[in-house]
Amino acid sequence: MRIPVVWSPDTLLHVPKHEVWVGVPTPGTELPERVDVILEALAEHPRHEATAHDDRFLDAVHDRGLLDFLRTAADEWAQGPYDDLVGQDRVVPYFFQTDALVAGMTPSPPAAMHARAGQYCYDTMTLVGPGTWEAARAAVDVALTAVDLLGAGERAAYGLCRPPGHHVTPLGYGGSCYLNNAAVAAEALRAAGHDTVAVIDVDAHHGNGTQAVFWERADVRYGSLHVDPAAGWFPHVFGHATETGAGAGAGATRNLPLPEGTGDGPWVDAVARLAEWASDCDALVVSLGVDAAGDDPESPLQVTADGFHAAGRVLGDLGVPSVLVQEGGYDLANMGRLVAAYLDGHGG
Repeated sequence: MRIPVVWSPDTLLHVPKHEVWVGVPTPGTELPERVDVILEALAEHPRHEATAHDDRFLDAVHDRGLLDFLRTAADEWAQGPYDDLVGQDRVVPYFFQTDALVAGMTPSPPAAMHARAGQYCYDTMTLVGPGTWEAARAAVDVALTAVDLLGAGERAAYGLCRPPGHHVTPLGYGGSCYLNNAAVAAEALRAAGHDTVAVIDVDAHHGNGTQAVFWERADVRYGSLHVDPAAGWFPHVFGHATETGAGAGAGATRNLPLPEGTGDGPWVDAVARLAEWASDCDALVVSLGVDAAGDDPESPLQVTADGFHAAGRVLGDLGVPSVLVQEGGYDLANMGRLVAAYLDGHGG
């Protein structure tokens, strides 16, 4: 079965330009060319352009303050002095209103744009520029159009979402992500009548944002396998096996952190463990990051195309309606064939 591909040309509008890592500007890796190489690799799959959707499911996932900030941030930054003063034409925070700063006091809202950015962005790597909002919002429409295809009778659909989204919490963005496409897709599947939805995240990094969205809910389970954050990997403070949800969602989160250097065998075994855990769910969202590959610049894992194909077969064998949402993957030379390998496995 050739799984249909949903995409939008507007996802190319976000150009990160660079990141700021430990205070040093470094070249961006979440590039528009990611879309091109994936489309080329999936040329034989049916292709659909995303259609516009309202904000119902976006509002269910994210705080309105975050959405309003992202919608206007690039324009507000451009109206300020930042490009003339320091040559910075992208929104990048330098000030973060942490608990250490507040110290139990009640802060006043910051007036400066460069301070307000730190209310919503939790790192210095995730810059906002012209086209960022349009691309991120288009990625949401890609995910929702994939859900629509399931409603029209498809058993699985792939959303070529870019920028990725699994690091975005209800209140904040980071990790090269701006809006949580997988969480939006899960909300839409719930609204379409699926009682229990599983989000299985195979990206090399833990999806702290998706975990946060569903932390206290039992109707959407979140399971992730990823490089161990205790080894020093993003998002550093989340993704440990002890994190299992809270309140009504107790037990509905499962994390399988993996050692650096993990290859196909134990990686696919971890996918199988999550598949068994989610086997009684009615629908599936796969956060399909392919940055667990050995040549990817953002991960120390060693998964091959065979591993991604096997993972696709394991999750496809669950036999439930599935939305596959693109997350990470930054090796332009190989990521297209890795996505294709997964889709071939999932489609059987």
